[in-house]
Amino acid sequence: MSPNTAPLKQHSNTLAIVTLEAFAGVWINAFIVCVLGIGWVKKKTLNSNEKILLLLGFSRFWYLCISWAYSFLARIYPNYLYVHTILQLAVFFQTFFNYSNLWVSACLCVFYCIKIANFRNTFFIYLKVKIDRMVPLLLLGSGILAFAMGIVAYDVADKPHCNNHNSTRQGNFGKARIRMDKHFFPSFFLAGFGYAASFMTVIFSAVFLLFSLWRHKHKMQTNSMKDLSMDAHVRAMKSIFSFLVMYSINFVCLVLEMVYVTEKRSHMTFLIVVFQYTFPGVHSLILIFSNPKLEKTLLTILSLERIVKCKFCMS
Repeated sequence: MSPNTAPLKQHSNTLAIVTLEAFAGVWINAFIVCVLGIGWVKKKTLNSNEKILLLLGFSRFWYLCISWAYSFLARIYPNYLYVHTILQLAVFFQTFFNYSNLWVSACLCVFYCIKIANFRNTFFIYLKVKIDRMVPLLLLGSGILAFAMGIVAYDVADKPHCNNHNSTRQGNFGKARIRMDKHFFPSFFLAGFGYAASFMTVIFSAVFLLFSLWRHKHKMQTNSMKDLSMDAHVRAMKSIFSFLVMYSINFVCLVLEMVYVTEKRSHMTFLIVVFQYTFPGVHSLILIFSNPKLEKTLLTILSLERIVKCKFCMS
């Protein structure tokens, strides 16, 4: 294989894997949005958990769509992407939906913790009573923070563009590359701060909920009857531990991305991209099976599809 064809083959393989992961995640999150959206239209109302899941599915749907379009253009038609305004808008929307996904999922962890955990603390009891009214404010705050981070990312992406435009016209491509790399670090610092803050939120939620589960199990260990509160604790813990896994890998990927930011064709960059596209879909699938309504709807659709296939084969 010639040296010129090797990078092209690697780009094609990366794009093919990214496309499969992105489209799987898009369909999974589209299912969440459709099921909850139809239920909202029929019943004219949503509970707090469904509001968070609806916004989370919506954010991940558009994050995967925009990220895939960005990757596709960057690898196949870079001349259409790296032009003024288009690159900045792509970075803005990708950052906005990424941080919406980040903070809304953290809100879901906090909601599980406050709603399910049992503590006799006065402030915690106050939060448990008011949490349903606080959810819209938490979601609004998440959107505002994501919008602010999108503006910062837009500004960071705009500055190297101006420098690169002047440098490339003079033929100084090496200098333009150095300027571009230098402008990555403010965005990585802000991204790291956002990931770290949400990660700490998830950790505290998991610790409090785990402690509540241990206390509840200790009190109910002499009771042989099945306890609904215990089942709720276990379901919430599964979801929150999946958040922990997702955030841990995302945070590691962020650090590795800073290290390998200039290595566009390294194997580590390939692994980072694969992980970043995998978890929005995988975690949403876990949430589907953690929610009785979504799980029942999915199993119903799959069973109907199986029946249709059997009738088609018999005919």
